[in-house]
Amino acid sequence: MHPQHLKIRHAIRAAATSHRAKVTFLWAAATTLTVFTAIRTKESKALPPLASVNELRDQGFEPAPADVTLSPVSLTGARDSDVVASPDAQPIWPDDTRWFDGRPVRPVRTIEMVVTAYSPDARSCGPFADGQTATLHSVYTNGFQLVAADPTVLPYGTMLTVGGYAGDQIVPVLDCGGAIKGNRLDLLFPTHEEALEWGVQRIEVVVWAYVDGKPAPDPRKARG
Repeated sequence: MHPQHLKIRHAIRAAATSHRAKVTFLWAAATTLTVFTAIRTKESKALPPLASVNELRDQGFEPAPADVTLSPVSLTGARDSDVVASPDAQPIWPDDTRWFDGRPVRPVRTIEMVVTAYSPDARSCGPFADGQTATLHSVYTNGFQLVAADPTVLPYGTMLTVGGYAGDQIVPVLDCGGAIKGNRLDLLFPTHEEALEWGVQRIEVVVWAYVDGKPAPDPRKARG
């Protein structure tokens, strides 16, 4: 081959090798720059710039003191202290709480009284034996278990327990009587014979009161 031709061939090969080297270099540089840029972009988006303590205070946040232990957060995302009791939860009443007319009552005082008995017929009530009490309740109210008292001592609607009467259940004061004054009590029985069997007794009577915070019902409106 002619020497001149050899020189031209060597020059072409050298130029090609140089071009490939340049392309390889540029590709590597571009790849490196792309990766570096992506990393920097992710790092810049991973965490925002930290706010200073003063800036946080301006926004209403206060850092917790170092000696304060924060309450753990439950799996539901609410703190234990944020759990609100169900509105349907029932209150826990003291052991001496009882129930009358569907409401809780507790004893408030004890009175020693002279306790007699009467029946709804004419032998006890005379001309007033009409089957109704002074509060216009039927004598059948509360299963024939109610009490006559002096309204100035025990107002109508007062709840009582009288040992030995009505199975010691709470009974209401719904009646009065001409001879029932002061610390006297008269118990209603279905028959005159049962009233005579009770006789006259001096015993302690327990007075009860509602403890649910609601007002006592008007005994003249509650009919039975």
